[in-house]
Amino acid sequence: MSQPLKGKLAIVSGSSRGIGAAIAENLASKGCDLILNYTTPSSASLTSELSDRLNKTYSVSSVPVQADIGTLEGPQAIIAAAKSAFSKFDGSLQIDIIINNAGIARNDMIPNVKVDDFTETYRVNVLGPLLLVQAAQPYLPKDRSGRIVNISSVSSSTGFVGQSVYGGSKAAIEAMTRTWSRELAENCTVNAVNPGPVEGPMYASNSEEFLEGIEGWIKHTPLMKAREDLHGKEAVEEAKQWHGRLAKTGEIAGVVGMLCGEEAGWCTGQVVCANGGMLMLH
Repeated sequence: MSQPLKGKLAIVSGSSRGIGAAIAENLASKGCDLILNYTTPSSASLTSELSDRLNKTYSVSSVPVQADIGTLEGPQAIIAAAKSAFSKFDGSLQIDIIINNAGIARNDMIPNVKVDDFTETYRVNVLGPLLLVQAAQPYLPKDRSGRIVNISSVSSSTGFVGQSVYGGSKAAIEAMTRTWSRELAENCTVNAVNPGPVEGPMYASNSEEFLEGIEGWIKHTPLMKAREDLHGKEAVEEAKQWHGRLAKTGEIAGVVGMLCGEEAGWCTGQVVCANGGMLMLH
């Protein structure tokens, strides 16, 4: 099996489950070593199991690290773990890839939004990626071979009801993507991807009002129509519940993995579709 990322090191935040775990597996399958970040002790066993499986399956080295990236101490702990595990003989460290995936969603209508909903969402979704990139910047490549991919959402641009806070936080990460692509141009490309509905507990937790509001978007999304010949009978039945086929986490990871390859070196400052065509930017 070809491993085009062999010898490279990636940090994936929020990698214990869902999209983050799928991205970690995609990169590992290409030979990339990994720092697998998770936030809470409840995710420790999941991340440890993921690490063991990736190491055995793909012959890579991955290290789980508990750290809250939305604090000053969290990213420093991640960098310290990377130095301990992956420094070269001369003590140098190179961080080739950063995936800013960790995020939370607190959705509510305007009258019910609490100050804590705003501050906590922006702390994790916006400040966290900034602090992680800030801590990692001295260790980025000097030859433009690095890659940063920020996980945004179609919610940055669609105006879904109840997402004043979450949608705003994702618009912020897209704005930072464009700025970083200029500031870090000699080190790495910087892009974002914008998933739409994805399988998993985060999407399933949405309110009925939200699900009703997104139904029209789903019906007009080219790739969300489930086909029995492609996806199986069970997928077609499941799609009826959500008005369309939800993305698999591996499909999001595939777009991210593509952006991390050498072939994507001429793409930077972009928000790349990872939503089946729900949102078509120009």
